[in-house]
Amino acid sequence: MKNPKAKSAAARPAVGPAKAKSRPMRARPAYRPEEVHEIFRRFSVQRPEPKGELEHVNAFTLLVAVVLSAQATDAGVNKATRPLFAVADTPEQMVALGEGEVGRYIRTIGLWRGKARNVIALSQALVRDHGGAVPDDREALTALPGVGRKTANVVLNMAFGQPTMAVDTHIFRIGNRILLAPGKTPEQVEAGLVKIIPPQYMRHAHHWLILHGRYVCKARKPDCPRCVIADLCKSPEKTTSVPAPLVEIGATGGLQAAQ
Repeated sequence: MKNPKAKSAAARPAVGPAKAKSRPMRARPAYRPEEVHEIFRRFSVQRPEPKGELEHVNAFTLLVAVVLSAQATDAGVNKATRPLFAVADTPEQMVALGEGEVGRYIRTIGLWRGKARNVIALSQALVRDHGGAVPDDREALTALPGVGRKTANVVLNMAFGQPTMAVDTHIFRIGNRILLAPGKTPEQVEAGLVKIIPPQYMRHAHHWLILHGRYVCKARKPDCPRCVIADLCKSPEKTTSVPAPLVEIGATGGLQAAQ
C-alpha cells in the first residue's frame, strides 16, 4: 500500500532554496522623537531653573556633598554639612580638619567612617594633583577616592554646566518604568537617555528626571494624577492618561500659572 504522505509530498510544487533565518528585529523605541521633545518641554515649563537639593557653596563642597549622599538622604546630608562647610569649604581646610573631626561632623550620615576617610583622601588628592581645584574632566574626577561615574556626572553638570546624565535610583526607575530608556544597568539607562534627549534640554534633564521621580513618579506608588506627562507616558503601571495642569513650580514649592 502506498504511503499517502509520500504522495502528497510529491504532489507539492518544488520550492526554492530555504531562506536563511532572518535576524530578530530590534525593538522600536517606545517614544517617537517628538514625544520625547514634548516630555522635556513640559518639564522645562514646570521647572525652568531646576536646582539640586544638596547644599553647597562651590565645586569642592558640591563634590563632598555628593560623595556623602550615597545611601543617605539629601536632607540628612545638608544637616551634617552646614556646620562642616562653615569651617572647611576648601580641600586645604578639609585636610587640616582631619579625618576624626570630619567624622564628628558627619556622624549622623550612614557609612560615615568610610566617607570621612574618602573626604580626606580626595581632598589630599585635589591639593596634590590639581592645585586644590576640582577638575572638570570625568576621568580625573573618577580617579579621586570615593568618586564614581554618577558622582562625577553630577559635579560636571552642576558645577561646570556640562550636559551629563547622572543616573541615580530615581532616574534608573523612571527610565525603566515609563520605558523612556530601559536598561539593566545605570550605564545602559544613561546611554539611552543621552541618545534620545534633545540637546537643548540636556543641561537640566538630570534634575528634571530626579525631581519628577522624587515627587511624582515615586518608587512605591506613582502619583499619576499629578503627572504632567500622563498622556505621553507609556508605563503599564499608570493609572490615568489625563495630564496634570502644566504650571510652573516656584522655588518655594508653590504653584504659579505657566505662560
